Order: sequence, then structure tokens, then C-alpha cells
Amino acid sequence: MTDQMSPSERYAAARRRAADQATALGSFREMYDFDLDPFQIEACQSLEAGKGVLVAAPTGSGKTIVGEFAVHLALREGRKCFYTTPIKALSNQKYSDLLKRYGAGKVGLLTGDNSINPEAPVVVMTTEVLRNMLYAGSSTLGGLGYVVMDEVHYLSDRFRGAVWEEVIIHLPESVTLVSLSATVSNAEEFGDWLDTVRGDTEVIVSEHRPVPLWQHVLAGRRMYDLFADEQQREVNPDLTRLARMENSRVGRPQDRYRRGRNGRDGGRDRDREDGGRTRSRVWTPSRVEVIERLDAEGLLPAITFIFSRAGCEGAVQQCLYAGLRLNDDDERALVRQIVEERTASIPDEDLHVLGYFEWLDALERGIAAHHAGMLPTFKEVVEELFVRGLVKAVFATETLALGINMPARSVVLEKLVKWNGETHADITPGEYTQLTGRAGRRGIDVEGHAVVLWQRQLDPGQLAGLAGTRTYPLRSSFKPSYNMAVNLVSQFGRHRSRELLETSFAQFQADKSVVGISRQVQRNEEGLTGYRKSMTCHLGDFDEYALLRRQLKDRETELARQGSSQRRAASAAALEKLKPGDVIHVPSGKFAGLALVLDPGLPAGRSNGNRYDHHDGPRPLVLTAERQVKRLAQIDFPVPVEPVERMRIPRSFNPRSPQSRRDLASALRTKAGHHVPERRRKQRSDAADDGEILRLRAAIRAHPCHGCDEREDHARWAERYYRLRRDTKQLERRIEGRTNTIARTFDRVTAVLTELGYLKGDQVTEDGRRLARLYGELDLLASECLREGVWEELKPAELAACASALVFEARAGDDALPPRLPTGEAKHALGEMIRIWGRLDALEEAHRIHQTEGVGQREPDLGFAWPAYRWASGHGLDAVLREAEMPAGDFVRWTKQLIDVLGQIAEAAPDGSRVRGNARKAVDTLRRGVIAYSSVG
Repeated sequence: MTDQMSPSERYAAARRRAADQATALGSFREMYDFDLDPFQIEACQSLEAGKGVLVAAPTGSGKTIVGEFAVHLALREGRKCFYTTPIKALSNQKYSDLLKRYGAGKVGLLTGDNSINPEAPVVVMTTEVLRNMLYAGSSTLGGLGYVVMDEVHYLSDRFRGAVWEEVIIHLPESVTLVSLSATVSNAEEFGDWLDTVRGDTEVIVSEHRPVPLWQHVLAGRRMYDLFADEQQREVNPDLTRLARMENSRVGRPQDRYRRGRNGRDGGRDRDREDGGRTRSRVWTPSRVEVIERLDAEGLLPAITFIFSRAGCEGAVQQCLYAGLRLNDDDERALVRQIVEERTASIPDEDLHVLGYFEWLDALERGIAAHHAGMLPTFKEVVEELFVRGLVKAVFATETLALGINMPARSVVLEKLVKWNGETHADITPGEYTQLTGRAGRRGIDVEGHAVVLWQRQLDPGQLAGLAGTRTYPLRSSFKPSYNMAVNLVSQFGRHRSRELLETSFAQFQADKSVVGISRQVQRNEEGLTGYRKSMTCHLGDFDEYALLRRQLKDRETELARQGSSQRRAASAAALEKLKPGDVIHVPSGKFAGLALVLDPGLPAGRSNGNRYDHHDGPRPLVLTAERQVKRLAQIDFPVPVEPVERMRIPRSFNPRSPQSRRDLASALRTKAGHHVPERRRKQRSDAADDGEILRLRAAIRAHPCHGCDEREDHARWAERYYRLRRDTKQLERRIEGRTNTIARTFDRVTAVLTELGYLKGDQVTEDGRRLARLYGELDLLASECLREGVWEELKPAELAACASALVFEARAGDDALPPRLPTGEAKHALGEMIRIWGRLDALEEAHRIHQTEGVGQREPDLGFAWPAYRWASGHGLDAVLREAEMPAGDFVRWTKQLIDVLGQIAEAAPDGSRVRGNARKAVDTLRRGVIAYSSVG
């Protein structure tokens, strides 16, 4: 091609190449041995032009290339770049990647656990670390030019999402923001907000998956394609036919019998057809069968998502029992070598406790579990071996789907339902996209595969809806906290802080939702104008006349309601006075007529003065004149009832005996048959004597519009007018409720802080400055404990036990047994913490701060106090885990969070307080053994 160019064309092409190489993007592209995708080029060009960018693209599409270009720009310009991630595991992973490219001198790491070269020009950190640096005015921020926010869609997280918005709002204007997100359906809305608070921001959205994804359903021995046409997204008719056929079998008696004998739905039984032929039934393949099938099809490595830790561990055991082997001898040897190198620092006595040898056996076979209950070191090894192709089948909980660079050729979903902490719920399209996004390794696989296992009542159409809806909306979870409030007021004062919070994405979304409501209000206003015109009367003010009619109707309704209520109360009071042997006339209902009270049926609690309604009032048992024994309800007595006679009920009376009932009913008719119920005079309506109603009726008759020939026509338009006006006022109240919601919450938070002495107007007190150094859900409780000296007399291990209540939260479904607590001072201090929390809870209630809205102090959880105390006291891992009945991974995670909060307490404790030194000692006693050699939090 070059040979065919003219000399001038060759010269022009050389000039273009030279110009391209002179740009930052040109030199950056030379660092990669593959071409960049169009969306990556577009985002990088925007960055080089000085704009911020929001990149929303599918998992595994290479969004981080844009983040790495920001690093490249910063180094080229002699400025700093902070690369932030939501979790420590991702920070560690990104630090390792950048370290290989730029060397130890240029890259640092800050995660709370680790501080490596923090003044480097490129620092990888968790988003919380950056938030804390911004509030503290850290000198490390000097020269900062770029901030990359990886997995920015995490701001939807209800617990930690607010951190993202705090950072975005508070970063200096001179900093260019690079936001990397999974595909979200409202990327443009989020981009509009970024444009508002950060300035010129380019939104780049890519729906393209670099590796195509094929969707399947594995039913029995057959793998069905979900779509007959991937482009048109039409459901495979064979799968639809199968679902219709199999699901219709569920109710057949012979199938229920077979399922009962087989022990599971859709088992391997066979149906006999005409002519003696047999046909295999469809079944849900076992975990071993699934892996064997994928292996035979060349679809390994695979991640099978099981929404339970125990399920993941159980799946590994099932594969081991079945003798499944996915690695050859060379791979087995390499696995053992890598594992032994990575776990060399773990003491031998801990290896048995951690189930090391069973774990290693599975790894050598190419099989592993991956979940939050595992030791972090074990999880890291699994990730490394999987990426290197030495683990070929991983059984994981959905936590793996968040950001960890662990792509597979195939992803398997056992079920489309998961436990969300409260109930079993269908997974959302967003969750399905996130999970299946792991399938297909760029540069390795031609295509990825998502496999859903056949389940009874599977609906292919519903599954196609999940698979076809690729996006999910980004929703803000931002709420002002006490720590946030004192930090903001300290820097900006109360008024400016309020304005800043009104720029949050949460308020942006609330205001945007108001736009639609406001438009509806405008349309309603136009309708009201038309209705008012139609109700105009030439004789007078019809608006005034209609108001009189409405007032009359409201008054009549009110009196009717009062009368009904009074009659119910009178009826209940009369029923309460009935006694066995009273003869009454049941006024209405199916059993109206003469009846003898056998039992008054007074509900429990009558003696306590309880009031009744028609649901729980007296329910007398009676014998009717027609020989029936029935339990009546208050609904059978719309008017009060009084006894007309008294009769003695023979002791020998047996309500179950027809003869006994016949004899007593005969005696009832003889005794009281002559009593004919008094024909009640038609009750005079309360309205007839009501002065207000008489006044309104007179005013209506006297009004000029009353004589209009078109009066009722006008009245119909007036009714429509008032109904629409009522609806419009409700919409206006919704608008009022949504505008300034964040600022109003901030006002309530600052009111609590003012009452407690943390704020004085725009001034932050000494106590407030201490609170500013305490981050977490229970920031205010921790500050109050320091102020009241609750922890002053505690030893380091006791302080660790008490501080654990600030971070620990029991998993949903954990046994609600009373936790074991240390004795002595620690137990007393924990009791004081609960007392202080109760006081704060009452204060928040008085200021209308509700935990259900994500604001306020949840109750401290004492469930980790004993393990924390024992570990800080020097006891061994075996004893601590056995007593705690807690997986090693959970123990490590909570202990690391405890270390973090103890560090905050040490920084915030008053000068001269013993707590400061003891908190640091507690950190030292906790950071040992399994905690010290676990690099990931």
C-alpha cells in the first residue's frame, strides 16, 4: 500500500504518524501489544483535551485502560494521580499491576492496612482513605492532577456509597476526575450531575462486549441455547416447548409419586410411552455432572455462582468425593509449589485449623471455593491459580463479581433466586449482568458462555428478560453523617455546607424526579382552568355555591360516621352485659329471631377495660328457636340488644345432642314465644336536628345559583375541578417532600450535634474536632464514649472487646443467642455503651432522625466482643475460632476493621487519656498470626 503512494502522500502519512506519536495517547498506545477499542480512544482523547470522563462499559471490556491513561498523563505532566477502588483486594491488585509497569519508586499503596510509598506520584488507595485525606487537608494532596474512581457504580451501595459522593463533591476543581462504571442505564443522568459539580465531563457509553456472550440452559444431558437468534433475542422454541411439557407434569399424580420415590424433583426416572418405549425425563444436573459436561465441551475454566458459603464448600466436597480431577501431574506439581510459596509464613499449627490440607487437595485437582468466609490469603491464591489456568472450576458467592480480575470461559448459575438478608428474591437484571459478565476472557476466548441450570418451573421468557436487560440504574445512597457534618462545618461553615450537600447526586436525582411531577402539576393547572370555565354560572358565583354543597356533604358524612361509631359502641356495650340464660331477639343476619344465650363469649382482656370493634368484640354462643347452636358476632347486632326474658339452662343440657337442643328450644318458644320484637320507630337522623346542616341547607336554597337551569351540569364540572385540585395539592406536597431533602437531614444532624455541644453555630468545639477523626456508622457513639471516659480504665484486650461493638454486625440468619462477654470492667463498659446508645437513640427520635433512612446510630452489636478479647489476650487461633464458631475469613475481616477503628480511637482520644496508649497496644496485640500474614482486608 505504501509503495503505491505518491511521494507527497508518503510525506503526509509520515507527518501524521509523527504528530500522533507526539501526543500522550500516541506514546501510551505503544505500551500495549493490542489496539485500543474506539470507546477507550474516545475517553483518552477527552482526558488529553482536559475534560473529565465517565466511562460506562460492560465488565471485562477494558475500562481500566482509561484509568491507566490518567496515570500516564499525570507522570508525563509531573503531577500526581490517585487510583481509588472500593475494596482493599482491588487496591492490592491494581497496585501490583502498576508496580510492574512503572516500578516501586513511582507507585504507592494506602489501604488502611498498608502504607507503602504514600508520597509517590501514583498512589493506589481505597476511596475511604481519599475521603479522610480530603477532610484532614492532607499535604499528600499537593500536586494532585487526576483521580481515577474505579467501580464508581459502587455509590449505590447503601452502606458505603456515600463516600464516593463526598469525594466527588470535595475534590479541588483543579483535579480531573476519571469515573469508571459498569454499564448503567442512567449513565447520562450521572454524567449530567458530574458536569454540574466537576465541570466539563464527557460521557462515554459502550454496550459492546469484546468477547461475545452466549446464553444456555443445561437440562439433563442437553445444553440448549437460550436464544434461537442472538441478534433478535428470540427465545429458543425447543426450550419453550421443553419448559411447557415438563412444567405441565408437575401436577400429575404419577409424577408426584416418582418425585417422592426419587428424592428430588425431575429425577432420572423414565416415563413409559405407547409401545413400551421409554423417554428420559429432564433433570437438574448435579455439580459434578455440570463440571464434567463443561470439561467435555471445552468450556472450562468456569465459575459456578452459588448464593451460599456452605453451598460453595459443599460443592467442592462433592467434586472430591466423586474423584473429579481436572489437572494433570505437571499442573498438580506446579499448584503445590505456588501454594507452598504463598503460605510459607503461616505457622504449621494454624494450617490444620484453617483446613489447609483439604483445600490444597482440591486445588491440586483444579477445584476451589471462593467466598468472604475464606482466609484472605487462601482467596488470593485461588484467584492467582485461576487466572493462570491451574484452577479450572471455582464455586463462588456473588462477592466475586465485584471487580476482582478473575474472568472465566464460562459462568454457571445454579438458581435465579438468592437470599437477600430478609427473604428469597429473584436476582435482578443488573445482578445477572454482573455475574455473567465474568464469562469470556479477552485475548484468550473467542466467546464466553453463561449457563443456567434447569430448575422446575423455569420460565425461558423470564430468563430471556434477565439476559436481555443489560443495564441497571445507578441510585444514590448518600446521607449526611455526624462525622461528615462536623468536617463540613469545620471547613466551610454551616450555610456553605448546606449548599454543598444540595449538589449531591442524591439531591440531583430527587430534584430530577420533581421535574416530572412539576410537569404534571402544570398540566393539572391547565385542566383546572378549563373546568373552572365550564362551571361558570351567569346567576352568581358557582364556586361559592359548590363550596356550600361540599360542606353539606362533608357534614352529613361526618355525622353518619359518628352515628355508626356510636351504634357500634352501644351494641358492644349491650353485648357485654349479656349473661347465660338471657333470652334475646337477634335483630339481623342469617340467625335473626329468638335466641337463648348459652355463653356471652366475652373476649380475654374485658376486665382490663379493653375497647372492642366488630372484629374482636363479644361473640355470644346462642341456641336459636330453630334448635341451632351458633356463635354470633357483633356484625349480627347493628343495634343494641336487651334481654326480653330469663331462662334456666338445665345442667344436663348438651349442645352436641339433637334431643337436648330440641327440648331446650321448645322450652324457649313456650317461655318467650309471645315476645314479638318491638317494631322500631324509624330513627330520626342526627342530621335532622343538626344546626350546621340546617344552616347550610338554608344557605344553599338562598344562593342565586340554586335556581339555575344548568345547576347540576355546573355541579358535575365543579366536582371534577375539586377532585383535580385535591390531586394537584398532593403532587405539590410530594414536590415539597423531595426538594432540599439532604439539606433538611443535615439540619437535623447539626441540631443533634449542637444539643450535644459538638457545634456552636459555625464553630466546631474541641469535642467536635475529636468526632471529625472518627469514621464509621457509630461515629457519634464512639465520641460520646471517649467524652464520658467509658473506656478509661480498660486494659488493651478489654478495649478491643468494647471497640468491636462499633464495627461488628452479625450476618442475617445468625443465631440470636446472647453473646458471650468478658467479665469485669469490659462487661461494665459494654453496658455503658448500650446505655449511651439508648440516650442517643431517644435524642435522634426527638429530632426525627431515623435509622431506616440510613441516618443515625444503629445499636452496637456485642457478638464479636469475646473473640476480640480472646485474640487480643494472646489465645491461639484454634481456640478462638472454635469458641466463636466463625469462619477464618470473617474473623480476619472483622479483626482488621477493629484494628482500623482502634487506630481512629487512638488518634481521637484526648491528650493524657490512657485510652490513646491502650488503643495502640490493642492494635499490636491483634495484629499477629493469621491477621499479620493476611494481606487483603
